[in-house]
Amino acid sequence: MELHVPVMTSEILDIVESCIDGDDSTLVDATLGGGGHSGAILEKFPNLKIIGFDQDAYAGELAASRLSKFLDRIKIVPSNFYEIEEYVGEFCENGEVSCVFFDLGVSNMQISTPERGFSYQSDGPLDMRMNALADIPSAADIIERSDVHELTRIFREYGEERYASHIANAITRSRDGKTLPATTGELVSLIRRALPAPVQRKMGRHPARKIFQALRIAVNSELEALPKGLDGAYKVTRDGGVIAVISYHSLEDRIVKRTFQSWGKSGKGDIITRRPKIPSEKERRENRKSRSAKLRAFKIDKSRKNIE
Repeated sequence: MELHVPVMTSEILDIVESCIDGDDSTLVDATLGGGGHSGAILEKFPNLKIIGFDQDAYAGELAASRLSKFLDRIKIVPSNFYEIEEYVGEFCENGEVSCVFFDLGVSNMQISTPERGFSYQSDGPLDMRMNALADIPSAADIIERSDVHELTRIFREYGEERYASHIANAITRSRDGKTLPATTGELVSLIRRALPAPVQRKMGRHPARKIFQALRIAVNSELEALPKGLDGAYKVTRDGGVIAVISYHSLEDRIVKRTFQSWGKSGKGDIITRRPKIPSEKERRENRKSRSAKLRAFKIDKSRKNIE
C-alpha cells in the first residue's frame, strides 16, 4: 500500500495559525484519511484539538495508529463530513470550532489497495465505495443496472468525458453480449477497445481516468455531500474562523468557488483566496497527486448582518 502524502500541508498550517483562538482551539479535519494534515497540525500546535471525520473505517484505523501519540487531542468520527454539525455539537463544548478543512477526492492509500476498486492501474473488483461497509450500489452495480442514457449522463456530468456516449454504448453492448466487465482491469480493457488508438493518443492521459472518476463520484454521491458539508462547516465555525478546501477537479472546485462567492455576497464573511492557491513547483514535482490541487479559503464573519 502506498503511503498517502498530504497536499499543501504548509498552506494548511498557515491557515490554521491565522485563525486559532487561544490554547483550547478545536479544529475539524473533514477528510482525515491517513492523518497527514492532522498529524502536522497536532505536531506544530501542541494545545490544539481536532475532530477528524472519515467514512472509510480502514482509513480511520490507520489514522488512529499513525496519530497514536496524539489520541488525547483527536476524536476520530467514522462518518461522512456532511454530518459535521451533529458531531461537533456532541464533541465540542461550545459547538464551535476555529477551522474546518477539507482535502477532497480519493487518497493514495485507497487507490493503491486494489481490492477497493478505485485504481485503473491495478486489477480488482469494481467497488469504489469510500465506506466499504455501506449498503449502497458499487461501481459494478451501477454499470449493471444503468441504461445507456444514465451511463452517458454519469460519464459526461461527473467525468466530463468527451466520449461518454461512445463508452456507455460499449458497456451496454457488453452487457447484451454477457461480457459485462466485473473487475477494474476488464473495464479498462473495454474502454481501450471502445476508443480508437488516435483518440487515446490525443487524450494525453490514461483513457479510463475520467470514467473511473465519474463512477467513484456517482457511487459515493460526492457532489451531493459537498454542499451539505460546506453548509455544516459554516454553521460550526466560529466568528473569525476559516473554512479551507483542497479540491482536485473542476466539478468540486466549482461548487466550492460558487459557495464561497454566495457567502461573500450574503455577508457571511470574506474570501481569503481571490484566486485559488496551487502547490509550489517543488511539491508538484515531488507529489504527483498535488498537480491538480486547488486550495480555496473563506473567513467567517458572523457579526455582519446577513443580507440574504
